[in-house]
Amino acid sequence: MSLLTETIAKISPLDTVAMTSARARQDMLTKPQGALGRLEALSIQVAGITGKARPRLLKPAVVVMAADHGIARQGVSAFPAEVTPQMVLNFLAGGAAINVLARHIGAQVTVVDVGVAADLPARPDLITRKVALGTADFSTVPAMSRAQAQEAIEVGIAVVNTLIDSGADIIATGDMGIGNTTPSSAIVAAITGRPVADVTGRGTGVDDAGLQRKIAVIEAALALHRPDPTNALDVLAKVGGFEIGGLAGVMIGAAARCVPVVVDGFISGAAALIACTLVPAVQPYLIAGHRSVERGHQAVFAQIDIEPLVDMGMRLGEGTGAVLGISIIQAACKVLDEMATFGEAGVTDKA
Repeated sequence: MSLLTETIAKISPLDTVAMTSARARQDMLTKPQGALGRLEALSIQVAGITGKARPRLLKPAVVVMAADHGIARQGVSAFPAEVTPQMVLNFLAGGAAINVLARHIGAQVTVVDVGVAADLPARPDLITRKVALGTADFSTVPAMSRAQAQEAIEVGIAVVNTLIDSGADIIATGDMGIGNTTPSSAIVAAITGRPVADVTGRGTGVDDAGLQRKIAVIEAALALHRPDPTNALDVLAKVGGFEIGGLAGVMIGAAARCVPVVVDGFISGAAALIACTLVPAVQPYLIAGHRSVERGHQAVFAQIDIEPLVDMGMRLGEGTGAVLGISIIQAACKVLDEMATFGEAGVTDKA
């Protein structure tokens, strides 16, 4: 049995007993019922995910999957491909936005080379699980083989299992890969059936001509490869990216271990589409950290029926929006766990 098949078999529905207990406690806390709005719903969801009526999230972790894309050779990004390994080194040095925001909430950052098109120096804090030196150019051939698509997903499962074994209790997804909004838009268009122009944005900041070129490249690739929207591995193999597959694996692996996953921006959203198409039971384990400026992000939310926690006008990736989301989720759980009930506080709950 493959790691993917074995992991999928372990995913179960949320724990309704824990959710019922959490909901009952929320209704007894010293506030009008529902007065804390979505914080209440979040704490109940996390109770269901973890199976704990009063969940405590003490060890957050961020997984940043990095890979390169053959499609970048078609001029779909404002930055050159060599920026991918350069940014990986920046992550390892602690100098990127995700490092700053992760330090802010005390989260561990794990960087995974799942397909960077360069040989990176060995580092104890870099996990090297390279499927290949970047994907192929999917404007002419499939981005990867079906076996490579599954391998990328299984890299994510293995990485998140190791983190959870080390105590991680909530996971944020992050990405790095020049050109990766192009495969993400292709995945979103393929799975949702929406027009490419409706789900394709400027990514790193391409101009009008670059945006039109990007849309045309994706449209032609979808017409060429005809990915099956009901078959996540087929979509990933034909127009995806190794880091997108890796992040889908992180989501699947965390769900199998009853650990909440906070989904970052558009690239992580495309990975969530892959994960939920492959394994619909993953969906309740996902929490969207934020709404990206990338125009295709809303189509992701509509397809898998989740709503982002915040909209800060961000479009960086790296896991930055997901880490902000973790702080809100931790706050929600602390309210459930630490706030006094009417009985404990000696407060009259109703007239």
